[in-house]
Amino acid sequence: MPAGFETLNLHPQLKQAIDALGFTSMTPIQEKVLKFTLAGHDAIGRAQTGTGKTAAFLISIINDLLHKPIEGQRYRGEPRALILAPTRELALQIESDAKFLTKFSGLNVVTLLGGVDFDKQRKQLDKNFVDIIVATPGRLIDFVEQKEVWLDQVEFLVIDEADRLLDMGFIPSVKRIVRFSPRKEQRQTLMFSATFSYDVLNLARQWLFEPVTVEIEPEKKTNADVEQRVYVVAKQDKYKLLKDVLANEPIEKVMIFANRRDQVRNLYDHLKRDGYKVVMLSGEIAQDKRLKMLDQFKSGVNNIMIATDVAGRGIHVDGVSHVVNFTLPEQSDDYVHRIGRTGRAGVRGVSISFLSEDDAFSLPEIEKAIGQKLPLTRLDGYC
Repeated sequence: MPAGFETLNLHPQLKQAIDALGFTSMTPIQEKVLKFTLAGHDAIGRAQTGTGKTAAFLISIINDLLHKPIEGQRYRGEPRALILAPTRELALQIESDAKFLTKFSGLNVVTLLGGVDFDKQRKQLDKNFVDIIVATPGRLIDFVEQKEVWLDQVEFLVIDEADRLLDMGFIPSVKRIVRFSPRKEQRQTLMFSATFSYDVLNLARQWLFEPVTVEIEPEKKTNADVEQRVYVVAKQDKYKLLKDVLANEPIEKVMIFANRRDQVRNLYDHLKRDGYKVVMLSGEIAQDKRLKMLDQFKSGVNNIMIATDVAGRGIHVDGVSHVVNFTLPEQSDDYVHRIGRTGRAGVRGVSISFLSEDDAFSLPEIEKAIGQKLPLTRLDGYC
């Protein structure tokens, strides 16, 4: 039986926010990690998206800041806590959770993202002292270099999705950010990653002080509520097959994944031209436009979203009945992440993957990662 939050001796204003959200019992990662982080220990956690890790680190930060209010002078642009995330979408998800959990405490959360007007973000820093900054690395460095943000008073540093920060080439930026903040003995640092590669563990050694290690195995790599199909199809016939799937499946909302930005753009242009209600998420689109497209998809105005893995990570949209892998991902954990967009909250979902000669090399790794063979279907007229 999972333990309840009342066992943790949390600050009353934080407990009130947790109660208002309807959280009663902790998830496994929360139960394992919070007893250490609330006592002030550094921690490295291995956990997938959707395990409750965001709430775990936010509860640690908020509880700490509320129990240790600042005595004396404060300065503009000087956060007490910093959370680094690899993508804009994940940062916005963290910001949203943070705003719910700080609702009754008066703590101020500011988010700094690339692709959003710099001056607009600077004005947020003018309004009030900042307690928690959520940021993507590149934009945070812009603010530090312009002397708009100072990191020398950071008490709490969180590095989320460290493996993804590595994959995306952000580590030199993160190293600079860590150098701007107090020494590791003088701050509390938490780091989360879906995988513990040699590189991730090496970074943990550099950035964390005597950390505890917490690992949560996903109970099952893929959700039993998702029916997984793989259709064998010639590369040149993929678009024709996609239109067949859109015409014949009982689709409420569908997320279509492709590996590269140009493939996403191409699919978007074709589907739009053919009269489908479609939006796309990829790194090339300005942030305000991405948010607009995400809202249109969430509200159901447009029921098809095409995305890259980077843009699709950290996005939780209710009512996604289908996921289509137009191209199979090269990383097996991206496959798990993609199909996890559907079959949520006990509702059945369908994942359809297109397998052409170009995708075939990714299949064995995916099957190994999910611990099952995927049945291949050869469709008349497509192979």
